[in-house]
Amino acid sequence: MAWAPTPAADRDPDGPVRRVVVLGASGFIGRQVSAAVRAAGGEPLLVARRPFTTDPGHCVPLDLIGDGPYALSRLLDAERPDAVVNAAGAVWSRAQETMRQANHTLVETVLAAIAAASWRPRLVHLGSVFEYAPPPPGTALDERAPTRPTTPYGQSKLRGTQAVLAASGEGRADAVVLRLSNVIGAGTSPSSLLGQVAAQLRAADAGAEAVVHVSPLRASRDFVDVRDTADAVLAAASLPVGGQVINIGRGEAVPVRSIVERLIAASGRPARIVEGAGAGVRTDTGLDWMQVATGTAQRLLGWSARHNLDSSARELWRAANAGPAPLTGPSPAQH
Repeated sequence: MAWAPTPAADRDPDGPVRRVVVLGASGFIGRQVSAAVRAAGGEPLLVARRPFTTDPGHCVPLDLIGDGPYALSRLLDAERPDAVVNAAGAVWSRAQETMRQANHTLVETVLAAIAAASWRPRLVHLGSVFEYAPPPPGTALDERAPTRPTTPYGQSKLRGTQAVLAASGEGRADAVVLRLSNVIGAGTSPSSLLGQVAAQLRAADAGAEAVVHVSPLRASRDFVDVRDTADAVLAAASLPVGGQVINIGRGEAVPVRSIVERLIAASGRPARIVEGAGAGVRTDTGLDWMQVATGTAQRLLGWSARHNLDSSARELWRAANAGPAPLTGPSPAQH
């Protein structure tokens, strides 16, 4: 059901989310956020650089950087959404300029568009726990942890977050930042570790043992289901949490190898894992241990992860196995 927009003077900035502009709507998290808005009875307005038709709803092709802020500000004034979710960005690109443009310049464009619009929605910006300094093993990262990222990806994401917090502090935007841990589930990028594992499982001959080649699986990370992530986004869009940074994760560090094993189990295919330095290009994230503290999300959003990792692996495999035939090749870093 599509909801009529609320007049700006009467809109409750912390009321139920009805109409939501989803930036990066064709991506992994953007698709799930759009589905969650629709399931809650709202109307997602899908914004992506290129039009796509796999999701129902209103899709607006918009190049946020190339078209400048006024294209988005005109959209905000025309559609008058309750919230804007920034799920756009680049993940672990080898080109640092690509990450700077997608994770910082794009954010500045979104903030300029909101400032120029006469309609003021809540902005939910999706940051990353890779914005933090590498923690000692066994340490849970809370929102007070130092932000000294060691990778170009984390550095570009932090600059985007800092821009959002500055705009919020100066009254130029009603905004909240969700720092996401490793998000998994249906639609996981085929270029990610788990996406590449799924591709190798699919490429194996029927009944034959699949040989899954991966880089050394040394890390332990905090994984969170994309469906739970979307629930956190909806809560942040409607509750009085403007100006906050909130970590989103399961609150536990899980060996990456065990996640790969869960995906293999979900596929139902016989397989063995072969680790080797030459099996893929491994990104040195500086965060081989990652566990987030979830107290702030529980307190401010009433949120905690509901889906277990076996369910996440099953959904990842279901979606990957339903897609086009995979291109085989070595798996990349432990993203």
